[in-house]
Amino acid sequence: MSLGPLMIDIAGLELDTQDRNLLKHPLVGGVILFARNFASTEQVSELVRSIHALRETPLLVAVDQEGGRVQRFREGFTRLPPVADLGECYDKDARHARELAKYTGWLNAAELRSVGIDLSFAPVLDLNYGVSGVIGDRAFHRDPQIVAELARAYMQGMDEAGMAAVGKHFPGHGAIEADSHEVISIDKRRYADIRVDDMLPFERMIHYGLPAVMVAHIVYPACDDQAAGFSRFWLQDVLRGELEFKGAIFSDDLSMKGAAVVGNVVDRARAALGAGCDMVLVCNDRPAAMQALDELNMQVKPASNARLLALQGRPGFPPETLRSQAKWHNAARAVESYSLKETLDLDM
Repeated sequence: MSLGPLMIDIAGLELDTQDRNLLKHPLVGGVILFARNFASTEQVSELVRSIHALRETPLLVAVDQEGGRVQRFREGFTRLPPVADLGECYDKDARHARELAKYTGWLNAAELRSVGIDLSFAPVLDLNYGVSGVIGDRAFHRDPQIVAELARAYMQGMDEAGMAAVGKHFPGHGAIEADSHEVISIDKRRYADIRVDDMLPFERMIHYGLPAVMVAHIVYPACDDQAAGFSRFWLQDVLRGELEFKGAIFSDDLSMKGAAVVGNVVDRARAALGAGCDMVLVCNDRPAAMQALDELNMQVKPASNARLLALQGRPGFPPETLRSQAKWHNAARAVESYSLKETLDLDM
């Protein structure tokens, strides 16, 4: 059985009957977990096992586990600093910062793979312009070259732990103050400005073999009148064409206010998939997810299925042995060494 183009969420700490029925729908290809789905490493490991067991071709199981303000799983996991701390380290010692970034990517992915999670939606490739409250210290740095260097090392660490990286939010979310979770967001810059600055980390990471990207719910009216996640210009002409990206494309959550530029959830899913997304997310809105499954009526594209299958996690250390590994101890010490400040949680 192939992986469908929808990623949805579940309500609690274990699957109920409705969850199981929905996750068996042929249009579902993945599940995203949130803090409400986590109580312990043992519990979440069993939850992921039960999700993977539902289908002959296991569903992708994902989480937002960037560190800093965005870390869904806490107890039993290393508390990761915001990646902006790595940017501060880079300003003092570039080589050491790259080493720390690789350790951090490995630690993040290894701990998630130990409980069966396939994907962490990381790293953030946006630039920290100092204006976006929702991005801010989730970005490595303001300098796109530094972002690319640190993100490459982070991706290498993730890959060594058996997890594919997902760069976000293409073509760049850091230059606007508005939060696309809450409002329709508009970036009025010209394409040339976005291309030379915000898109450079994406271009470099694609060259380095980035397996997947997530697209921003932002309208760039000087470039196209559609938000990037619904835009053939951004996804086909630029991402697939100009940047020659071969990996998987995820929409951001279609339930966000920034996606309201396109009709209801079915309209949004159809537009995003038609523009070139391989998988679209519908989160924290069970009626909308059910409506999408009932009304979308689309065939799974073989090319999309192949790109999504390539993201399934590779074997990692089980949770009961991970922390006995020398590599885990080295990575944990490295992360502790640059944890510069306490951060507020961002529950999104």
